[in-house]
Amino acid sequence: MGVRDRSRIGEGRPDGRPQGVDELLQLVGRGDRAAFERLYDAVADRVYGLVLRVLRDPAQSEEVAQEVLIEVWRGAARYEPGKGSGMTWILTIAHRRAIDRVRSAQSGLDREVRAARLEPHRPYDEVAELVEDRLERERLRRCLAGLTELQRESVTYAYYGGYSYREVAELVRAPLGTVKTRMRDGLIRLRDCLGVHR
Repeated sequence: MGVRDRSRIGEGRPDGRPQGVDELLQLVGRGDRAAFERLYDAVADRVYGLVLRVLRDPAQSEEVAQEVLIEVWRGAARYEPGKGSGMTWILTIAHRRAIDRVRSAQSGLDREVRAARLEPHRPYDEVAELVEDRLERERLRRCLAGLTELQRESVTYAYYGGYSYREVAELVRAPLGTVKTRMRDGLIRLRDCLGVHR
């Protein structure tokens, strides 16, 4: 995703002070196109970076990042400053979109596995590899489902989204100490469920 001219982020205030993401979001919510351009410049790289950490595919990540920014343009009026920072709101949308894309890819893989079972003439090794991948994903999904919601959400943000403990705490709106404890407990439960031994 190309880096655009960031010198324009400070435009729009009579005193020349830069506008923050929260303020820009509120202007965008009122249909201000110039504010959206400045908001885009301010957040596009972080949105793309987060999506890329989840998807690991630059082309798909660029596509999903553009979808996120379109969603921000269309839904900015729903942003409520009292419920968290604008950047967190935007990155939460980005994370959800990236996870949706992963789930969509998983559904496609599931369809391929089902098709493989119906096509006996396919080579055994190819089918076996697809089934093995599917079983591993299913096992991980089952183990994740055994965690509490906060554990699962925190582990997903940290390990699939690349967030720090502090960022995870902000995203899930929980104290930092609580998030650290829940993640530690969740990782122990995952390790035990998956049969990983130290």
